[in-house]
Amino acid sequence: MCVGIALAWSELPTDLIRRHNLERRVHDRGGEREVRFLYRDRQPRLPIWRDGRLQIVRWGNGRDQSRLLPPTGWTWQATVEDGYWRNLDAVLVDIPAALGFERGVWFRIRQGIRGVLVPDEHGVAVAYMICEPSSHYYQIMTRSSRMPILIEERI
Repeated sequence: MCVGIALAWSELPTDLIRRHNLERRVHDRGGEREVRFLYRDRQPRLPIWRDGRLQIVRWGNGRDQSRLLPPTGWTWQATVEDGYWRNLDAVLVDIPAALGFERGVWFRIRQGIRGVLVPDEHGVAVAYMICEPSSHYYQIMTRSSRMPILIEERI
């Protein structure tokens, strides 16, 4: 499963960077600054596009902050299609990303990743990355049996 994404520093509005203290997530990649969002962070976060607005929200429920939501940061596309999230007031969102990270491999992403956004019982917005079984190439590249749903792209 994809455990991290990166966005170019220039892709994020300054007020969003300041408000969410994203400076601590900055890394240098060949002279270009990027902001990394990793699931293993103490406070895992993801950027999402919702209703035309870029937001930073909690990534999943891996630290059991919610008794209502599943204790993970991912969901299967089949689970979404089967309606599991429907009763939780979930909405589909886009997760902007230029790079994804899985099992030590950074890979290019053209437009982003599909996600589900749901409120927990406290009203906090929580995003889950939607996954599907890996393509052969993705599985060879990352040794993972599942991959994120990429927007208008399949690798």
